[in-house]
Amino acid sequence: MNASDNAPARGEHLRRSLKARHLTMIAIGGSIGTGLFVASGATVAQAGPGGALLGYALIGLMVYFLMTSLGEMAAYMPVAGSFSTYGARFVEPGFGFALGWNYWYNWAVTIAVELVAAAIIMKYWYPEVPGIVWSGAALFLMFALNAISVKGFGEGEYWFSLIKVVTVIGFIIIGLLMIFGIMQRGDTLPLQNFTAGDAPFAGGMMALIGVAMIAGFSFQGTELIGIAAGESDDPARNIPRAVRQVFWRILLFYVFAILIIGLLIPYNDPLLLKNDATDISVSPFTLVFERAGIAFAAGVMNAVILTAILSAGNSGMYASTRMLYSLAVDGKAPAIFARLTRNGVPLNALYATTAVGALCFLTSIFGDQTIYLWLLNTSGMTGFIAWLGIAICHYRFRRAWVLQGRDLNELPYHSAFFPFGPLFAFALCLVIALGQNVDALMGDRIDWLGLAATYVGIPLFLVIWFGYRWRHGTRLIPLAELDLTSDAVPATRKAP
Repeated sequence: MNASDNAPARGEHLRRSLKARHLTMIAIGGSIGTGLFVASGATVAQAGPGGALLGYALIGLMVYFLMTSLGEMAAYMPVAGSFSTYGARFVEPGFGFALGWNYWYNWAVTIAVELVAAAIIMKYWYPEVPGIVWSGAALFLMFALNAISVKGFGEGEYWFSLIKVVTVIGFIIIGLLMIFGIMQRGDTLPLQNFTAGDAPFAGGMMALIGVAMIAGFSFQGTELIGIAAGESDDPARNIPRAVRQVFWRILLFYVFAILIIGLLIPYNDPLLLKNDATDISVSPFTLVFERAGIAFAAGVMNAVILTAILSAGNSGMYASTRMLYSLAVDGKAPAIFARLTRNGVPLNALYATTAVGALCFLTSIFGDQTIYLWLLNTSGMTGFIAWLGIAICHYRFRRAWVLQGRDLNELPYHSAFFPFGPLFAFALCLVIALGQNVDALMGDRIDWLGLAATYVGIPLFLVIWFGYRWRHGTRLIPLAELDLTSDAVPATRKAP
């Protein structure tokens, strides 16, 4: 398929309206959602406080390396297609094609996951109202925010993220006050939660791998700065600034939060969210606030969780829409998705993404929790595939840069961790992705449904990739022939 003759050139009509504050807040709060506020309870319950902390720390380090890799490419070559475009240019066209469709599916399904979670959270206030009503309302709001303009999305996400950031900071402060006995009731020392029973590493290695997968889902969204680079007003300066925020976000918002949860709530507490829980709306954040003696904490925290869900879904709508648009511009999706409104919004791509998000309505048939966990697993796997693609693209990009005799000082930003960073991220991503559901192969009967839910993203990616290669006869591009100039930022100034 080919883009039509009147399809816009890459980025020609996209509005470069995202300011530094937008990108910074997207980098800080863009991935803070149900993975942290809701699913973090499952990590402590499955692997113990030490296992959860180690899992989040390892994935956090991996994600930081990935973001420095993506930041190097995005600051120099800011395009809406991001790593799909990089895959096509730095590996081979079929790889970029598969990465793009994989990422579109990843975020389109994540929208459905967030809509399911929104319906469940709303049951806290209105248990008698069918969840389909709240899913539909949330879907409409996400669509409206993205249909206005990229600046409308940026402003909305800025305030969404600010609420999340303030909440997590407040949680950490209150948690520390409880740990040091200022707000805690009773004589039990928090450290006992790390030593009681088989804590801190309950469940062993397989539980740790499972937690790492949940942590990976929690961190999904950090790569949004690569997508947003195509609409940044000054990517050479703004992208590096946003990337530098990733390390402190991981340390403060994730590792500290998991540490506090592990110290204050026993891993075997029946109220922690588990895979077989019947009340997914009980957040460990809510539990900590309640145990601090804050009477209104549950209602406020559930409102914050709802805000985080809408924020994550809003970001997912933006990312998947821009990826589908970019694929259409490159002739790798129907040209109708490359059409833009006067405000620079790819409305047809937005319609298609919204339709996939409507998968959340399946919850009215099969039950909220079952679909929520199934979609979470499939989305998490496709997210790891996208991260693997970033590592591969950066490794080949940097090798080609040196081979072609170019100076690293030409780059607005370059990763100080090459080649260890992308190699470490690739290896860890691969191990966690392949080991996520080995338990399904154990025992007397193979859990085929569980295997399908977990691993379906891998064969789908390979079929798309090699199918494209077979049809178009594409091959791996030699490093000496990689295109390092198209869509590059003019000349070079280092970001402060």
